[in-house]
Amino acid sequence: MIKKETLDFLKELAQNNNRDWFMANKARHDQGRENVIAFAASLIKELAGIDPGVNTDADPKKCVLRIYRDVRFSPDKTPYKKNFGITIPRQHPNGSRGSEYYVQIEPGNSFIAGGYWMPEANHLKAIRQEIDYNAHELKEIVDAPEFIKLFGHFRDQEKLKTNPRDYAADNENIELLKLKSFVAWRKLTDSEVIKKDIVANVAAVCSHIYPLNVFLNNAIV
Repeated sequence: MIKKETLDFLKELAQNNNRDWFMANKARHDQGRENVIAFAASLIKELAGIDPGVNTDADPKKCVLRIYRDVRFSPDKTPYKKNFGITIPRQHPNGSRGSEYYVQIEPGNSFIAGGYWMPEANHLKAIRQEIDYNAHELKEIVDAPEFIKLFGHFRDQEKLKTNPRDYAADNENIELLKLKSFVAWRKLTDSEVIKKDIVANVAAVCSHIYPLNVFLNNAIV
């Protein structure tokens, strides 16, 4: 489970996002990170029982993202993220990037997500082709009542303002083809995050993302 102390550290970091405060509280960061790594280790095992594409040998330390921000090209020069992010990729035959599961731990802004965020150009092209050929499979997943209840409407995420190249405006699946990302996500309250059964609860939500991840990964094989 995620400890309340981990959330408390992140809450205070958001109010004191500077190097002096961080270095004075470095031990609290390290304890929080170890807590999140332990959570990630448990989640990997739980997800592997749902999704055989999750590698049980994945190193949970490598799944937890660094808290240090890359500020080189950002107008926001605060040095630290206000969250701990956990990314659990699915295995892909050629080792390239593909669909994944993601959990963010941040006071007031925690969430579970999955799918493929902003695919690279060749993967985006392949996913659109798969939608054009087999849109019924994707619709069965994202239009299912339980999916909508958990994640909202899949089509209501960032999309092109114009039609993608090679697809006509009268294509019956044009709104799906316009999508730039293919993501399902659900918020978590702070009280949900610190519950003892958080691992099982997150995995249960991810079980509804699993068919989406399979569809996306099949498109880019």
